[in-house]
Order: sequence, then C-alpha cells, then structure tokens
Amino acid sequence: MPASLNPKLEMVAFDAFPLCEPVSKRAYTCLRLRTRSGGAGYGECSRISPADLAAVRGAIQGKEASSFESIRRGLTASPAALAGLDMAMLDLVGKFTNAPVYQVVGGPTRNQARALARIEGNTDEAIISAVAQAHGAGHRAFLIPVPLTHSPNHSATLVNATQQRLDRVRAAAGSGCDFALDAAGRLTPGDASTLAAAFERFHLLWFDEPCHPSNLSAAYRIASENVTPIGFGRLAGEPAVFQEMLRSDAIDVIRPDVARHGISESRRIAALAETYYVAAAPFHDGGPIATAAALNLAASLPNFFIQQVPYPADAEDRRMRARIAGEAIERVKDGFLQLPRGPGLGITVDEAAFAEFREREA
Repeated sequence: MPASLNPKLEMVAFDAFPLCEPVSKRAYTCLRLRTRSGGAGYGECSRISPADLAAVRGAIQGKEASSFESIRRGLTASPAALAGLDMAMLDLVGKFTNAPVYQVVGGPTRNQARALARIEGNTDEAIISAVAQAHGAGHRAFLIPVPLTHSPNHSATLVNATQQRLDRVRAAAGSGCDFALDAAGRLTPGDASTLAAAFERFHLLWFDEPCHPSNLSAAYRIASENVTPIGFGRLAGEPAVFQEMLRSDAIDVIRPDVARHGISESRRIAALAETYYVAAAPFHDGGPIATAAALNLAASLPNFFIQQVPYPADAEDRRMRARIAGEAIERVKDGFLQLPRGPGLGITVDEAAFAEFREREA
C-alpha cells in the first residue's frame, strides 16, 4: 500500500443490496463502501448491473474516498452506479471529517428543507386517502398525478377529470396546502399545453414533466404561453439536456434525479440553473438513504425550492424505510424536513434490514 493513502479513506470493497418494499413494490439498491480500516459509507441507486458492480469494484481499489472526480472520469458505468458511489464516498469523507456532507461541500444554505410528498394511486379515492394520510404525517405540499388517459388529444375530457381530482384533493387536504401536478412525461404537447392553461387559476407550484423533454420546441411553447411554472429534469440524462432546456427558456423548476445524478452532479446542474434564475426541486422516488442524500443536497443549494420525498401509503413500507435508516430522516413537521446533523449522510444504517427486505428474483 502506498504510504500516502489514508487507511480510513482507502476504499477496498463495494457491495450492493437490491431491496423491494413489501406493498408498493418500490425497488432500489442500497450500496455499501468499505475502507481498509473497516469504515463504511452508504449510498443508493435505482439498479446496478453485475457489470457495473464489477467496474466500480475495480475502479476504487487503491483510491481514497475523496477522489470521486478522478474515478468518475475513468469509469464506464451507468449514471445510477456513479450516483450511488458518489453518495457513499461523500458519506465516508463526512464521517472522516466528523461533519455532515453539506458541510463538506461548502456549508448549509438553510436549516430545514420544505417537503413535497409524491402521491401514488390509480383512482381518486386512493389518491385522496394517501393525501389525507400524508397531511396527518405533517406534509403540506403534494405532487398529484394527472389522470391516465387512453384518448390522446381529447383535452376537454382530460381537463375535466384533472379538475375533479384536484378539487377533491384540495377539499381533503384543507387550507394552507400547495400542489404540483405530475404528468410524468406522458402527455402529448397539445394536451399538456391545454392543461397548463386550464390550471393557471389553481396557482400550482409547477406542472411536472408535461411532455417528454426531448421535444424542446413543445416544452418552450408550453412554458411561454402559460403562467403555470413548468418543471423538467427527472427524465433527462446528460447535463447537456438540462443546459439546452435552460437555454431554450423551457423550464421554471429544474428536477435532477438524486438516484441518477447523485449529489455532486445534481449540484452542478443546480448551479447551472441558478445562472438562469431557475429554482431546483430535486426528484427522489427511492429509499431512505437517498432521502438523506437529498437533504444534504438541499442544504447545499442556494436556489433550492422544495424536496420531493416518497410517501408510502402502507404502514409496512414506512416501517421498512424506518428500519433501514431510522424514523427521523423522513419525519415531516409542518411541511418541513429537518437536516441531518450527524457526520456524513447523517444516518445510522441497519444492515440487518438488507437481508429482511432483499428483492427476490422473479
């Protein structure tokens, strides 16, 4: 071992634990990075292939946890694998310096983060029930899915169904709550533009992924013709896509995916957006380790707006998440999440949960 390597930071092992929530079936992979001295850092990504796992294991040998950028440039692995590795390396560096990750990357810009609960469900009744539960758990902002449509470009029907859903959800949530509308990139440009115009009076936080971001001309038209703010990013891959959206003035809220872009690349994307006066609301639909990473990211962003977090409707799924990383990391009070105060990502991971909730092969 070269004398210059610190055994507390020298990486020697990288392991992946694919997990699946028992009811929602939300799947994500928890990652563990070990050092020569026995320290452990944790990360998370969506999926990691055996080839990516082998590539990362080879790339980290004889390197310190503070050398992510040099490793990233020479590593041919999926963005998800790099994102998880980034989280785990920053977790190790934070633990080594006895400081939260947001202190390591420059210090906090806030002392708490506004929370956005992503609501799931195929029916209005299921969505209303989930909103009521999330409201009772402290949430005051909600991402509501647009009703599924099997008849593209029948805008009147879609507007009517969406209006009924939002009216019922607002009544169930009560006053003092905010809403974003989630199209998940499924709508045609025509339907998306009509919806954006129809709901200007609702003063939505934003309209999320109204169409696929590859259609920049349509995205620009939707953004320029309506007052409703438009959010893009969770379906985007390379940073160049974000740059084109910003240059085209097609975006009001930028949404890097924490599980795809990690902490470091998400910070670069947000910094680019800041020069265009665009707010950052990172997308997150994974597990509690990624929640910890997202909160450290949120704390470090000057142009941070709100942090999306999953809200599983079933108590078994919530119990699983609490087992993995503790209850405090996803606890919401009056619409806000508290920043983790411990070193690294600020969580204590229970590895016994990895075996209990391991995703079984079909």
